[in-house]
Amino acid sequence: MATTKILLREDIENLGGRGEVVKVKAGYARNYLLPQGLATLATKGNVKQIEQERASLLKKAAVEKATAEAQAGQMGNIALSFERRAGESGQLFGSVTSMDIAEAIQAKGYEIDRRKIVLKDAIKETGEYTVSVKLHREVSIDIPVTVTAEGAVAEPKAEKADEPAAEETATEESES
Repeated sequence: MATTKILLREDIENLGGRGEVVKVKAGYARNYLLPQGLATLATKGNVKQIEQERASLLKKAAVEKATAEAQAGQMGNIALSFERRAGESGQLFGSVTSMDIAEAIQAKGYEIDRRKIVLKDAIKETGEYTVSVKLHREVSIDIPVTVTAEGAVAEPKAEKADEPAAEETATEESES
C-alpha cells in the first residue's frame, strides 16, 4: 500500500496533532486531508514554514484550550432530560441520539457540534446515562442525561430494581 508523509494543519482524532508529520495512506491524504485543508504534503519547504508558524500555533492552541476550559466551567451544571414514548419494559419507540443531545444543549444556550458528543450507540431505553462531550482534545465534560417514558412518574428500570427487594421481604415475612 502506498503511503504519503503529510504535515497536519489541524488536530485530527486518532491521527495526530497540529504541526506533526505523519504517514497516512495516499488515498486518505489525496481524497480527504488535502482537499479539506487539514494537511499539506510534508516537503522541506512546508516543514520549515510550519516551524516558523509553530509559535503562533502554540498560542492559538493555548487560547482554544482556555476557551474550552471556560466553556466546560459554564456547562458544568447542565443536566439533560428527555421524555420519549416507551413500552412497558422501558424500551423506547425510537432513540435519543447525539443530534438530540446537541439540540438540547443548544436550547440551553451553548453551541456544540454533534460530532463532539461521544455516544457509542443511541440511547434506546429509559434510565440515567452519562454522556461525554469533547470540547477540545484535552478538555471534555460529562453530562448526565435522564430518559423517561412519556407520562411516567418513575422510571421502569427503577421499579424493576425495587421489585426483587419487595419479593424478598414478602418471603421473609411468610417464613417467620
